[in-house]
Amino acid sequence: MKTKSDTFQVETDLQWVDASPGVKRQIMGYDGQLMMVKVKFEQGAVGTPHTHYHSQVSLVASGKFEVTIGDEVKILSAGDGYYVAPDMLHGCVCLEAGVLIDTFSPMRQDFL
Repeated sequence: MKTKSDTFQVETDLQWVDASPGVKRQIMGYDGQLMMVKVKFEQGAVGTPHTHYHSQVSLVASGKFEVTIGDEVKILSAGDGYYVAPDMLHGCVCLEAGVLIDTFSPMRQDFL
């Protein structure tokens, strides 16, 4: 398995991978300590609630999402972001088609 990305990522050269119904992801830059992933959602698609040991920070690049982290629920739009502590239950529902930019530390080996 590759442990780091190429230095540059050109969107048109990168594949989108089906993550779940209505959700696709595109792996951007990464090494063992850090990873950035674009996640494209169709309206109504669900980011199923889950946990992982990685720290996560996400940016809403476009669209509108109902994001649940632990017991908190917020409606977030383009320009908003959120932090997920390790092992915290989190998920989302896409209210308007859009893209999340997810960053993880350490990298998500399970995505490669």
